[in-house]
Amino acid sequence: MSQVQPFTQVNAFTDRPFAGNPAAVCLLPSAREAEWMQLVAREMNLAETAFLVRDGLNFQLRWFTPTVEVDLCGHATLASAHALWEGGHLAPDEAGRFQTRSGLLTAERRDGLIWLDFPSTPPISAEPPVELCDALGVSLRYVGRTPFDYLVEVDGEAAVRAVAPDLAVLARIPVRGVIVTGRAESPGQDFVSRFFAPAAGVPEDPVTGSAHCALTPYWAAKLGRSELVGYQASARGGIVRVRLTGDRVQLGGHAVTVMRGELLA
Repeated sequence: MSQVQPFTQVNAFTDRPFAGNPAAVCLLPSAREAEWMQLVAREMNLAETAFLVRDGLNFQLRWFTPTVEVDLCGHATLASAHALWEGGHLAPDEAGRFQTRSGLLTAERRDGLIWLDFPSTPPISAEPPVELCDALGVSLRYVGRTPFDYLVEVDGEAAVRAVAPDLAVLARIPVRGVIVTGRAESPGQDFVSRFFAPAAGVPEDPVTGSAHCALTPYWAAKLGRSELVGYQASARGGIVRVRLTGDRVQLGGHAVTVMRGELLA
């Protein structure tokens, strides 16, 4: 008989249900094979499914889209920390410590938010591939490469919201995804963005914490401030508060549990 595996579905980078970015969180009693985790992620059919195994004071953490395992994911880490606190697996004032493909990541509660400590991944100016220009079909003010993605700046918030990329063409570019960003026009926000990752099985990600590891140093340099507010202008939308601290980025946001269930396979 198959072991019953509980899971929690959390909306990250939002303070209300059915917004932000949904992630499934599975706290496993012991490590499982990657093939099983990938099948579960495909079944969940969310941007990310997170799998955790306690390892002393830390948790081993892996992230899967419906098609691939990824090296860094912000919203599913935030969702994982939220689920651990809510489930009593972390004390209310205890930090979450996660061993991942991107090293040790931490989460703590401060000022009514969950704050993640992530590596900064600033973009380096790059010549855009023809496919990138063709797929986006808009004027590009800046193009840079990060360890994972292309980052492109366009002419402001309206241009970001209006982008309708050719996802089939984007999927042929050998990167995880493409970050499209522009200066915010809405009060209380500094920059807006959208994130497309069809090659990783995520046509448009609702709110992408790891993309803000690149957006934070980029906009901090342009705006001359280390603390900023980003809005990801997907259909669901979400706010990411960011702080640049040396070679690290602090990502702050809310999370809301929307579902609990059991895997029977």
